[in-house]
Amino acid sequence: MAKKSKLTTVAAKVGGALGKADRKAHKVMEAGAVAKEELQELAKQVGSLKRQLDKTTKRLRQALS
Repeated sequence: MAKKSKLTTVAAKVGGALGKADRKAHKVMEAGAVAKEELQELAKQVGSLKRQLDKTTKRLRQALS
């Protein structure tokens, strides 16, 4: 059986490293997308709470006047 050349061995190692890096990049990208969606949902909730607080403040001021 013929022995693999050093170039073939190194090419295989480089290819494996690139594959690992690519998988990790995809995982990070997916995590970023999920975080972005969660942040948008939190922003909506904060907006809703702010509107609710404004209404309550208005009612309280009218009640105290």
